Amino acid sequence: MACINAPWSEENFSCSICLDVFSSPVSTPCGHNFCRTCITKYWDEQVKYKCPVCNELFNTRPDLRVNILFSEMVDRFGTSVRVKEQPCVEPAEVPCDVCTGTQLKAVKSCLVCFTSYCQTHLEPHQRVARLQKHRLVEPMDRLEDRMCMKHDRLLELFCQTEQVCVCWYCTETDHKSHPVVPLKEEYDMKTAQLGKIEAEFQQMIWERKLKIKEIKDTVEMSKKDADREIADGLQVITALMRCIEKCQDDLNQMVKERLKSTEKQAEDLIKELEQEIEDLTNRSSEVKQLSHTKDHLHFLLAFRSLKNPPPTREWTIVEVRPPSFVGTLRRSLGQLEETLIMEMKKLHDAELKSVQQYEVDVTLDPDTAHPKLILSEDGKQVHDGGVEKKLPDNPKRFTSKFYVLTRQSLSSGRFYFVVQVKDKTAWCLGVARESIDRGGGIVVTLENGYWTLYYDKDGLVFRDNPDVRLPLRAELQKVGVFVDYDEGLVSFYDVEARVHLYSATGCTFSEPLYPILNPCNYAFKGDNSAPLIISPVSQTD
Repeated sequence: MACINAPWSEENFSCSICLDVFSSPVSTPCGHNFCRTCITKYWDEQVKYKCPVCNELFNTRPDLRVNILFSEMVDRFGTSVRVKEQPCVEPAEVPCDVCTGTQLKAVKSCLVCFTSYCQTHLEPHQRVARLQKHRLVEPMDRLEDRMCMKHDRLLELFCQTEQVCVCWYCTETDHKSHPVVPLKEEYDMKTAQLGKIEAEFQQMIWERKLKIKEIKDTVEMSKKDADREIADGLQVITALMRCIEKCQDDLNQMVKERLKSTEKQAEDLIKELEQEIEDLTNRSSEVKQLSHTKDHLHFLLAFRSLKNPPPTREWTIVEVRPPSFVGTLRRSLGQLEETLIMEMKKLHDAELKSVQQYEVDVTLDPDTAHPKLILSEDGKQVHDGGVEKKLPDNPKRFTSKFYVLTRQSLSSGRFYFVVQVKDKTAWCLGVARESIDRGGGIVVTLENGYWTLYYDKDGLVFRDNPDVRLPLRAELQKVGVFVDYDEGLVSFYDVEARVHLYSATGCTFSEPLYPILNPCNYAFKGDNSAPLIISPVSQTD
């Protein structure tokens, strides 16, 4: 009997499924040996019954037989026989589909068996002639996803028309006329694009980080502006409170001084009257005493000195007039008014400087101008030409009123512009929404989309229903218009006097706003030939 030790290697005593020494080895009809537990579990998980080593298919589940001689040999080797160590699979590597215990790293994938094998389980494909014809490739995970569902072939090509992976059979059927390239070529092209895509993503990330910084900076600036506004407001209000307290003290002092003067006068007169009463009382007593004397000589001598009363004032013309407080409060409040005017001028000046930072460069749009209007070449001036020009029809053009819009509009944020109105006897300017009626009977109100000031010899008004009449301190030279679209605010300023004229607040804007000008008829209410001029914000402004 031949010795069983010498010609056998350790691999001969290991199960090709668990890669460990056989435990209760059994044989399949094709002659391969497995642990009873391993082959039983393997077939429990299969739809078709085949040998894990040679892939021979069985019509029914085979009966497992115990090879007595082989079992004795396995027992003789016992636990000393182990499969040589192979590398275990790492997270990024493809595991062997046959290993049941510790999964080992696959070294090849079979495109016929749709299975990935470690070095041990790959052995039949290297030894069995029929299995050697199978197509082996580098290990691939999810082999079923790499196969064409229609033709059961490897997806090796890429259709550039439909941007899908296809097999060779697909190029002869559904994708016959489409340009196809190997997956590697498309992969290289797409990989090259990744750099550009990544750069675009980084650019988008940078832009959004920049926007975050911009928003944070805006919030921080807003906090500083709020703190400054509170501090300035507190300073002004404190000054006003001091002025009010001073006015109150001055009023109290003035009234008290007048009352004190009256009281002093009354006191002096009363003292004088009391003295005269005392003198008269004494004289009356002397007269009474004299009336009882019987001495004729003494009576006659005394009577001459007593018949006349002592010197007194003519009290019928003497009076104590109560102090007059008429105008006292007014004069006292006049000081407060002067202080208020001074502080308001400071506030107006600061407010005007604040809105001037939002100056925009606007030019008039000739496509919107009424046919009688004449615009300068630079689009900064407009006046009535007196003659209506024949112009092509344009839905943007005003046909009934002498209006013209600018080319520029505002749909968010803030803007400020200045219009010179010097030497004009009538004009209208402000902003209007894009959808205003430009023909027929134009009614200039907020409801119809106009926020404008109107001036003529009768004064200055803000156009609405009804109009808001405004005080005109002096002849206007320049009018500043400020719009805060998001806050719903339209404000007008006398630029030269640096005075706030009027503000429309709580407005609702839902479409673009355009600056709008109307120089009015040149013969309207006097000579009105001077143009309206869109002026830049000068340093003195």
